[in-house]
Amino acid sequence: MSLARVVLVDDDDGSRAAMATGLRRVGYEVAEFDAGEPAMAALEAGEQADVVITDVRMPGMDGYEVVRRTRILRPEIAILMVTAFGDVDGAVQALQGGADDFLTKPVELPVLRKRVEQQLERRSLTRDKRELKERLENLVGFENIIGRSQAMQQVFERVRVVAPAPSTVLIVGESGSGKELIANAIHEHSTRAAGRFVALNCGAIPGEILEAELFGHEKGAFTGAHQRRIGKLEAASGGTFFLDEISELSADLQVKLLRVLEERRIVRVGGNDEIPVDFRLVAATNRDLEGEVANGRFRKDLYYRLKVVTISLPPLRQRAEDIPLLVAHFVARFNAELGRTVVRVAPQLLDSLRANPWPGNVRELRNVVENMVLFCRGDELTLADLPPEYREGRQAEVREAPGDWGPRPMAEIEKEAILRTLELTNGHRARAAELLGIGLRTLQRKLKEYGAAPVGEEIEE
Repeated sequence: MSLARVVLVDDDDGSRAAMATGLRRVGYEVAEFDAGEPAMAALEAGEQADVVITDVRMPGMDGYEVVRRTRILRPEIAILMVTAFGDVDGAVQALQGGADDFLTKPVELPVLRKRVEQQLERRSLTRDKRELKERLENLVGFENIIGRSQAMQQVFERVRVVAPAPSTVLIVGESGSGKELIANAIHEHSTRAAGRFVALNCGAIPGEILEAELFGHEKGAFTGAHQRRIGKLEAASGGTFFLDEISELSADLQVKLLRVLEERRIVRVGGNDEIPVDFRLVAATNRDLEGEVANGRFRKDLYYRLKVVTISLPPLRQRAEDIPLLVAHFVARFNAELGRTVVRVAPQLLDSLRANPWPGNVRELRNVVENMVLFCRGDELTLADLPPEYREGRQAEVREAPGDWGPRPMAEIEKEAILRTLELTNGHRARAAELLGIGLRTLQRKLKEYGAAPVGEEIEE
């Protein structure tokens, strides 16, 4: 079996024959060419090659042109150039032109074989790393986004396509489903990856402060503004701005954001100067924005500005096959963070976790795994480590509940998730808001909408 296939280009018959013989003797296949033109014609016609070795000075097409065209045509091929003895400038030019290595004449055959072997090993490692990365991306998608389910593979594919483009992206999904992770993945795989990823959750900041957070403020703009402050939009210039829970923007701020998207300029609170900004917007919501538009709570023109590309994240209950992967990921993470040594998860526990509806989605699962790892007394997580409210009795009760978890309006699913999470936290709203990934103000407003909390009731701190 051949070690690899080498294309050898040299107009000196004696030199070419010596190199070809030396390579064939240790198992390489060698295709010999006495000029650059026929060698390139063969490569363009599909000639198999792992390595190209070319002399520099040849009549017609010289070695530099062979390197340039090979690198364009077949970038995966390793290229070695043979230069005149002591021709340092030629060697430098060869490497700058795209060659991987160079040799000086007269070529010593042991050195030639060693250099070819090194280039093949390097190319093999690069190929293996690329294939491993592709396999890992098929398993976990991007960064810490875990999922091999068909639903998540579709999400990953949309991220791969949209990330390099400049398009505005709207991410839709329930609280805790990983919208910020997706936004970060879009940034990291975009042409703006060298810039900043700046995130702001509209539901976590009071309305009177949110404008200053977005646009910044000048010194003395309001009580407490002791110095000028750069806003998130300005800070995101050159990078990506992630605006979470965008449905919580007031009507006034919706108008101002729309103007920024159209004009790409901002005015700081208390200022007069227009400041140019250059950012890519990725927005997210756990609400039905079309319904919000229909109800007059969200501007139609801003909505269509946002939904150039929409990515819908599936809730965890619709991709239960990903739960074992997620659990393994979180166990490893919390072992490191908490100094624990959990090495196994009992199958019965995994079955129980897969059966849970997870109204708080991946965030809720993460918190449960952290709890189990923290209190585990051995090296295996079992059903005994599962918090009581997640054990089989309650899961059966949830599965038998009227309506179950089939297709329903987003608002109805959202309401049920909030009320069930409150039940799990025994009415502790701060904890429920944390599990759901929303601000306390947002939770309070929704509870008032549902009639589940009296108007004017204080938010517990």
